Amino acid sequence: MINRPIYIDKIMQYVDTPFIKILTGVRRCGKSTILKMIMKKLVEEYGVSDEQIANYRFDSMEYDDLTAKQMYLELKGRIIKGKKTYFFLDEMQEIDGWEKVVNSIASDYDVDIYITGSNSRMMSSEISTYLTGRYISFHIYTLSFEEYLTFTSEYRELKSIREEFADYIKLGGFPATHLKQYTQDEIYTVVKDIYNSTVFSDIVKRNKIRKVDLLERVIKYTFQNVGNTFSAKTISDYLKSEHRKIDNETVYSYLEKLEKAYLIHKCSRYDIKGKSILKTQEKFYLADVSLRYSVLGYNSNDVASSLENIVYLELKRRGYEVNIGKTVNGEVDFIAIKQNNKLYVQVTQEINSEKTEKREYDRLLEINDNYPKYVLLTNDFTGGNYEGIKTMNIAEFLLSSEW
Repeated sequence: MINRPIYIDKIMQYVDTPFIKILTGVRRCGKSTILKMIMKKLVEEYGVSDEQIANYRFDSMEYDDLTAKQMYLELKGRIIKGKKTYFFLDEMQEIDGWEKVVNSIASDYDVDIYITGSNSRMMSSEISTYLTGRYISFHIYTLSFEEYLTFTSEYRELKSIREEFADYIKLGGFPATHLKQYTQDEIYTVVKDIYNSTVFSDIVKRNKIRKVDLLERVIKYTFQNVGNTFSAKTISDYLKSEHRKIDNETVYSYLEKLEKAYLIHKCSRYDIKGKSILKTQEKFYLADVSLRYSVLGYNSNDVASSLENIVYLELKRRGYEVNIGKTVNGEVDFIAIKQNNKLYVQVTQEINSEKTEKREYDRLLEINDNYPKYVLLTNDFTGGNYEGIKTMNIAEFLLSSEW
């Protein structure tokens, strides 16, 4: 197992606290492995005995058709008197009523509970009802560029940072695809399987969707338009032009289900001058750029939007709330806020003309505050400062600890 300290270090701060730790994220992003790492740390560094650890994977056939009552009795039977019991409950959403079971166990016994899940049932209203104030959630993302380098260095010698970044853009960051050297086609085959299992198990089957072809068309439109602002009406009108009838509410419903399965992330627009979230023309970013290529095929013309997607995910990994920044005369790709910190980020593939340079920098110069502003690009650029705006290569920005 390759360590992922960006998550492990945060989660370990809550060991032996009364909070139930819930790990969420797209399928195969590494949640189960992180649970194993926590178990290993508890034994090796905290002196917890093996008998104190109870590990369950509820998507196993062993627990098929398990009721909430049966689950309660099973967990209760594993509790050790006079010692704390550490429960690791993987893919809990498979059990109806799990929230009430976990609340009862946590309330009545000396336990420390860790849970994973891959869809919206891990963030449903039932959690708010039964676990109010008693849980803390951690969103697990696919590999960051830094993690990708760590994983890749285990089985081959690393190339230059720029070359590795070019590979990362194409191959994405699902952990399972970087445990050994796979070809591009092999990686896309694995990712397509993740996509299919998510769509058909977590969305179609769970929500009893009958018009699967329409759902898939909405998904493909969304994947094709990563980084572009659009609305449900935009998709509806597009499908009508292809003689496929679908109303706006159904499109909204499908997009919401994709979000709840963690396949996509909605990025709203923020009016910088008016200091308010705008409710129209959002952008959507994928849980991993490889999803797009595995479904639609790789196209080098898509690199610009993939760069945006990668930067968006990195900002989210580091705990920022991220929106599109609306200025008086245009938009800034991202305004990222974390407590009292704020960043403005403009992402472009390259600056090769005065017109492009003016467009990218002028948007940031419109903003009259002293928070850091960045223009990120893939040019062979070593960094610089333009009227207070920092210019960086995207790969170097992703690896930087200065923001």
